[in-house]
This record gives sequence, structure tokens and C-alpha cells, in this order.
Amino acid sequence: MKNWKKALAVSMAAMMMAGAFAGCGGGEKKAAASSAAAKPAAGQTLKINFPTAGASGALYAVGAAITNMWSNNVPGVQASSQASAGGIANLTMVSEGEAQVSIAIASNVYQCYKGLDTFKDHAYPDLKVIGGLYLNPNQVVASANSGIENIQDIKGKHFAVASAGSSVYNEADTHLTATGMKFPDDIKAEYITFGDAADMLQNGTIDGAWIMSGAPASAVTQALTSGSHLVPIDDALLAKLKAQHPWYTGFTIKAGTYPNQDKDVKTSAIKMVMFCRGDLPEDKVYEMTKALWTHMEELGQAQKNLKGLKAENAVKDIAGVPLHPGAEKYYKEIGVLK
Repeated sequence: MKNWKKALAVSMAAMMMAGAFAGCGGGEKKAAASSAAAKPAAGQTLKINFPTAGASGALYAVGAAITNMWSNNVPGVQASSQASAGGIANLTMVSEGEAQVSIAIASNVYQCYKGLDTFKDHAYPDLKVIGGLYLNPNQVVASANSGIENIQDIKGKHFAVASAGSSVYNEADTHLTATGMKFPDDIKAEYITFGDAADMLQNGTIDGAWIMSGAPASAVTQALTSGSHLVPIDDALLAKLKAQHPWYTGFTIKAGTYPNQDKDVKTSAIKMVMFCRGDLPEDKVYEMTKALWTHMEELGQAQKNLKGLKAENAVKDIAGVPLHPGAEKYYKEIGVLK
């Protein structure tokens, strides 16, 4: 049964990726159509499709808050968010022209831009950055009776790793491989959503789950309410990860972030980066970037992951992917860039 489920998950992910990659770095017809749509005639509305992640994740709420703000404050822009399979799917949709703006972790943005790893032979060199946002921490959750107290204890356990080929799956792969495990062979992998993982942790039918999301995340809250706990990623493993992948940084999930969490928990994190198609009009991206930071205080009140963000940090930790000229113009205007 385990092998069948694993094969099905991998097969489905492969089919999805194969279809998506027809446009990532290729897809000339779609790219041409998108280019035309990205440059509306004078007086026409620029429509922005903004894929996010699963509806139970923090990224879905972030996208909804930002697109609503743009639609209400940037003349000539109509923006809408939608649920998606997450960062890798978002990058593929933008590269194909099915979406114009989205968010993903810096590592995936760099890989798409350069055509590496998941995006091998499917680079999208016209990918541009609007700005770096918040740090997205890895949140490893284990049930009370799992015996999992550190990352190494996950070996041999029944563990949820999200959809095969997704950003979260890749994070689990990177971290567990760094400990010396064979991934996913050394665990009993479950390929399910965050919400389903939280339900199974609550029911005691899995030992743990890998969740990458802004904190607090609703799935983690649900799991910790029912007796699960967060598993730390120690400094030694973080140092090993940073030596191989410079986009990693340390992150502390502060005590009290979740129910029954009475102490700080160290983990790893990667910055969430807002990116867009390079053929979006410079004036509109300038206005969108300006509106984003002008309204950041109210966005932070609506969505905790955006609280306290500063424009001066928007050009940091973006993995060397170039800014869109419209965004660059705004950052120069406010003195963030020279």
C-alpha cells in the first residue's frame, strides 16, 4: 500500500510538472499571449492573477490581502488571488503566463531563474523580483507518542511530507538527507496537505508532519492544540545546510506562538520573495510596489506575516534575482538603493 501511494503521488506530481514545464522557459504561444496581455492598451485594466498556496496556509491569506489592496489603491489594476499547489507551481504559472505575480521561497525563485534542480532545462530568465517579504520557517510537528524529539528521530516514522515535487517536499528532502537519511525511503511517507496532516496528527494516525509556512500556521495550531509538539532544527544542522545552500537562515518560533508552546523553538527559514513576469509594464509595477509598502502597516494588521515588514529589507536575501525595473525605481526613490 505504501509503495502504491508513493508511486501514485510521484506520478501525479510528474504529470503536473510535465504539463507545467511545457511553458517554463518554453511555451512560446502562451508567452506571446501573456506578453500581449501584460501590456494593455491605454485606458485598459491590467489584470493580475496571483496564485498563492493551499487555502489552509498563511500564504493564501497573504495573497488575498495584497491583491485586495492593489485592486483598491492602484488605478488601472485589477488583482485577484487563487489557491495553488504552492511555490513551484506558482513559478511555473508565472513563467507560462497563466499568472503575473506570485510568491515563493528564495531558493525556488533562484532555481527557476537559473534553470536548476526542479527547473532543470526550464529556466525563466525574464523572472523579476518585486521585493523580499518575510521569513518562511520550516515547522516540524510530531505527535505526543511518536518519540520524535529531534530531526534524526524521524527515521522510520510515519511522516507527512506534502505533495511530491512541492517546495515543502523538497525542504523535507534537503533537511533529512543532510542528516544522512535516504529520502523518502527511510520514512513511511504520507503525501498530503497541511490540513490533512493536522487532522491525522489529531487522530494519532501519523507520527509527524513537515510544514513550511509563516508562523502561526493554522495546521500547526490545530496539531499543537491536540497534544503535538514542535521539533527543533539544531545549529549544527543549520550550519551544514547554510554551507550548501546560502539562502538558509536561522529562525526562532517564539514561545506562545502556538497553544501549549512554552519555550522558544529554533528552526531554519528562507525568505519569501514576491516575483513577477519581466514584461509587466514598468509604471504599473512601480505603482504596485509603492502601494505595497505605503499600505504595509494596514496589511500587517490584516495578516500577521506582513506585520512589521520594512522596505529597506525588501532588497535583501532575494538570491541575486534581479528586481523588476518598476520596483527598482521605487527603491531608488526612497533611498533603499543608490
